Amino acid sequence: MRGHAFMVAGYVPGASLIHRTPLALKAALLFAVAVLCLASPLISVLVGAVTTTATLVLVVVAHFVASLSWQRMWRAVRMMLIFLVLIAAYQWWQHGPLTAWQVIAAIVATVLASNVLTATTPVDELLDGLAALVKPLQRFGADPERFSLTVALMLRSIPFVIGAFSDVRDAARARGLERNLLARSLPVVIATVGYARATGEALAARGLGDPEPKDVEHDGGSLT
Repeated sequence: MRGHAFMVAGYVPGASLIHRTPLALKAALLFAVAVLCLASPLISVLVGAVTTTATLVLVVVAHFVASLSWQRMWRAVRMMLIFLVLIAAYQWWQHGPLTAWQVIAAIVATVLASNVLTATTPVDELLDGLAALVKPLQRFGADPERFSLTVALMLRSIPFVIGAFSDVRDAARARGLERNLLARSLPVVIATVGYARATGEALAARGLGDPEPKDVEHDGGSLT
């Protein structure tokens, strides 16, 4: 499968100012963008529209400061284009064009800001940051390393599944079966289950399976 080619927000090596910015600061700026966008409906429509527009412009500028391409930015928006059109139409109908633009600009700004963060930060650094974020929860039984491993597996699995859908769709179209739901879905299910089994076996081989309960002891082949 070609899954990994479909990773929209994969890391892009570079030496830009944003690439050199510490992860903690980039995460704080992303949080600030999200807060500005989410808080904009709480103020007047005009001020909210101006705020979200300014935020979107700043995020687009950051996108190009990081030397990311137009194509990459368009890919991030294209994946949710249908939903954006539906949301914009509903907001326009209910509240008018200014509110519709405010909502769409807020969504796009947040998505593009997330894209800038992941495109300018290596995956290993992102996972280390997540593990550090979860570390204070160790006293409540959380496992930061297992948490970061789970996120890493998710980041690998999502593009694989997207790629599987694309490959199966192309194969079905080549056989004239593009309208056959079974031909377009069953191979994806089989490929996904196979991928999950292979991943589980690889983890088990490295001793990364579920930990044994501490209160279970082995005594001559019996449990006590």
